[in-house]
Amino acid sequence: MAAIVRLSSVCRRGVKPLFYQSTFLARPLAVPHTYKEHPYQLTAKIHASQALCGSGSKAASLHWTAERVLSILLLAMGPVAYFNPGPFMDYSLAAALTLHGHWGIGQVLTDYVHGDAKIKMANAGLFLLSTVTFAGLCYFNYNDVGICKAVAMLWSK
Repeated sequence: MAAIVRLSSVCRRGVKPLFYQSTFLARPLAVPHTYKEHPYQLTAKIHASQALCGSGSKAASLHWTAERVLSILLLAMGPVAYFNPGPFMDYSLAAALTLHGHWGIGQVLTDYVHGDAKIKMANAGLFLLSTVTFAGLCYFNYNDVGICKAVAMLWSK
């Protein structure tokens, strides 16, 4: 049994779906025990960010593209760092790994932290964590062997 949900209730832009003209099917959360009972069926609500959903900007799309480009760059940086270790590669890895972690943890916070004050505290903590991580990796690169040689030393043992 499926409940019909309007797409315009998901994202208040009045988007027309490709199929089923104005609706799509969703599973209900509550199903009546018998067919004689007719309680209101509850459907799962999808919470969409109003800033991303209502605005006409391409910021979310550009951010998603940047995340994918960085992920592919990190895949390419592995072999390059192995065959060509050096300070440039160490600092590039420090920046890329920090940014990748920052964006990843930011997505987890977006999904699981609710409430204005909690979101502000979580974002402040994330920025502090990312700053300390980048500073620590740069300190390690400057005062020690660097990320590339440290990984090579771990693999050699």
